[in-house]
Amino acid sequence: MSGIANTRIRAALFTIPLVATGVLGTAAAPAGATTSPPTRPLTCRGEGVNPHALVRYRTETVIHAPLRTVWKLQTDVERWPAWQAAVTTMKRLDHGPFRKGSAFRWTTPVPPHPTTPATSLKITSTVEQLKRHSCIRWTGPAVGEGLRIDGVHVWNFTRVKGGVRVSTEETHTGAEVEADVPTATKLLRQGLEAWLRDLKTAAEAPTPDRPH
Repeated sequence: MSGIANTRIRAALFTIPLVATGVLGTAAAPAGATTSPPTRPLTCRGEGVNPHALVRYRTETVIHAPLRTVWKLQTDVERWPAWQAAVTTMKRLDHGPFRKGSAFRWTTPVPPHPTTPATSLKITSTVEQLKRHSCIRWTGPAVGEGLRIDGVHVWNFTRVKGGVRVSTEETHTGAEVEADVPTATKLLRQGLEAWLRDLKTAAEAPTPDRPH
């Protein structure tokens, strides 16, 4: 591949958080978020992120809402576009309850860059492990023009006083992200923190049965 092509791919890659789920651009960490290096990776039914990945990030926050509310928002994937600004399309590839084996395909925009046109990143996620109201682990590729990222994403949900602690950890592998690990890790951080922020905002929003 030519040097020009490589430059174009990396420019597109590092324009957005390739977790492809956060608000495009820099996002502030959610209130109460914790980002110190963990001692052990998150797991779901004994399985965690890719132990060999060079690009990885973990963070968590406390959401002041019932666990059932947080869980429904996270697992009703077809409604993600309603509360995640960066999710532009979403389609469940199976039917019925969200469970092990469930799959979904979704897209997020890649804004234009001086060397690349606007495009979209398509992600196909498959749930590998799930424990209701406790944890989810999904895997899958994110594919755009000239790039591919293979991701593993783990979520843990723990009841705490006043709400739910949501912890998340994700790893990315692929030639493009591994070409600049610090930048790819920074963008992954921004994406995960934006996701937690949006989840917290949606879960804590007042409803008729839960006013401010």
